[in-house]
Amino acid sequence: MQFNSSLTQLERLPLTTDLTPEPTPDDGGIDREALEAPFAKQSVGTLTAGEGTNGQRPNSVSLQKSEELRQTMLAHRQERQILILQDFPDPDALSSAWAYQLIAQQYDIKCEIIYAGTLSHQENIALVKLTGLPAQRCPLQNLKSKDLSSYQGFVLIDNQGTTSQLVPVLEQAGIPLVAVIDHHSLQGNLKSEFVDIRPDVRATATIFTQYLQTGLLPLDSTINQHVKCATALMHGLRSDTNLLMQAKEEDFLAAAYLSRFYDVQLLNAILQANRSKRVMDVIERSLKNRIVQNNFSIAGVGYLRYDDRDAIPQAADFLVTEENVHTAVVYGIVHDEDDELEVVIGSLRTTKLTLDPDEFIKEAFGQDSSGRFFGGGRTSAGGFEIPMGFLSGGNENSAYAKMKWEVFDAQIKQKLLRLVNPRDNPIQSE
Repeated sequence: MQFNSSLTQLERLPLTTDLTPEPTPDDGGIDREALEAPFAKQSVGTLTAGEGTNGQRPNSVSLQKSEELRQTMLAHRQERQILILQDFPDPDALSSAWAYQLIAQQYDIKCEIIYAGTLSHQENIALVKLTGLPAQRCPLQNLKSKDLSSYQGFVLIDNQGTTSQLVPVLEQAGIPLVAVIDHHSLQGNLKSEFVDIRPDVRATATIFTQYLQTGLLPLDSTINQHVKCATALMHGLRSDTNLLMQAKEEDFLAAAYLSRFYDVQLLNAILQANRSKRVMDVIERSLKNRIVQNNFSIAGVGYLRYDDRDAIPQAADFLVTEENVHTAVVYGIVHDEDDELEVVIGSLRTTKLTLDPDEFIKEAFGQDSSGRFFGGGRTSAGGFEIPMGFLSGGNENSAYAKMKWEVFDAQIKQKLLRLVNPRDNPIQSE
């Protein structure tokens, strides 16, 4: 999951981080009947190789998985499902979940898209506000107090449950896992009715675009909601392929298909969202605190508010642009003052073709007691989250907070430098 940045200014756009369930009004020109009617009338016949809607013959994997997903949705008609995104969803996750929701509507399946954390990256906020993307923040306590008996299943989009604190609640409530659709490497054993995990594809948005191409939901450029979803998918695809520079053939074909439907001006407005002062402060902190060894730039940025979490990957994006640096790792302790929740969050960015972020992060930080890795990655990017558990909170005492940060900072550096300089002692005694 990758976060693109833009230094240009988005005029007249009041960006805020309060995206809890208050609905966003859509454009005045939207024909509501045109949005709803196609989902009730759409044919859901068997998919065949001749039904690709982009003039290209769909590959066998996308055809097979599209047919499997169609059969799964037929088996769950008129049910309610929860779509779970990672705690801090990116454009790839947000757009893919929206595409799933639109596909599911054809089978009378009602879906709610939720995430536990927040949207703090300026482009993610702009994406949701400008498109009316129906994703809602649902903190852990809210889900615990929610009546879950009306849901017949949950779905993981662009994650495998390791980056969402909501999944254990649903599992404890006995809600079955219906589908997992992701492009990251397999994180562990998954007991799901439908699984489509393709690490060789650069973006989950590419997988969903293939679903659309094979006929699960033929896009219509006269339907406003389809145009906005196509725009979101294009943004997600570009974001996770580093502006298509890391794209593979399937990603390019998906982008070519979406190019017939997406709104260029809308996408441009999303990309022009400007950085907040707090994000710039974190980037400055990372520049000040970085150490550079063997072309690796490593920086701890201390404590961050929960709402500023996305400043960490943006700082990594910045540090990797330094001369003679091919890999940057930025990390900090993200805290939620209301819940006294603290977690170490880090992001990795690399331009080195022979460095596999997924392998590097898994080797550096390992697994928890249940066998789940603390992080992973894909081509050119990765991330990790390490819960602090018993050590969370208590930061009213500044001396204690400083001591706690120094311990975590030293431990993370030690684990990273063990791989960067395997023959050196990463912590030198003074």
